[in-house]
Amino acid sequence: MILLGVPSKGRLMEKTFDWFGKRGLTLSRSGSEREYAGHVDGAEVGLVLLSASEIPRELAAGRIHLGVTGSDLVQEKLVGWDQQVEAVAPMGFGHADLILAVPKVWVDVDSLDDLDAAAAQFRATHGHRLRIATKYHRLVRDFLREKGVADYQLVDSQGATEGTVKNGTAEAIADITSTGETLRANHLKVLDDGLIHASQATLFRARKATWSDAARAEMARLMQQLT
Repeated sequence: MILLGVPSKGRLMEKTFDWFGKRGLTLSRSGSEREYAGHVDGAEVGLVLLSASEIPRELAAGRIHLGVTGSDLVQEKLVGWDQQVEAVAPMGFGHADLILAVPKVWVDVDSLDDLDAAAAQFRATHGHRLRIATKYHRLVRDFLREKGVADYQLVDSQGATEGTVKNGTAEAIADITSTGETLRANHLKVLDDGLIHASQATLFRARKATWSDAARAEMARLMQQLT
């Protein structure tokens, strides 16, 4: 049987259920909201309810065959992600941009080149590197390396990242945003070329999962139905 991992709660779960429902598969939770089990009508598929952040790990380990999660989480959590999972279908919801933002009062910093110059000046003035608060260390580091930005350090932030500049624990941030309202409320601006990754909910297939002949046949049928 094919195992499908989907987010276990909230609008992401609801939209995932709707997406599959429009394609002829009815996903439902078993019992109460405290039970992390479910059922799929319309295919030989077992439903596994997980947090969105757990799904990349379970895909990479091959413990589930298919999984729905944000593309940002897959690319952040899995080294060489495209060697471990395959993106089967973007699902058209859960849109959020991973961006690089700086204080609005930095009137001369609007681009990555400006940030690179500001970071060098900051280190010369303060004796330590400009701090960027984020929880997306791999994506941010790879992006800044590609763009040639140096003289910075990443500091970990697992919540309220937009507030780290005001609190004095970072000079800039890299975080997910949908509307930009929280950025504006904290007097931050996105760099003109500061889009790191445009994320959305995506159906992924595990490359390392064990596939029986029956599972492969069911997957082939399922892909025609879903894509």
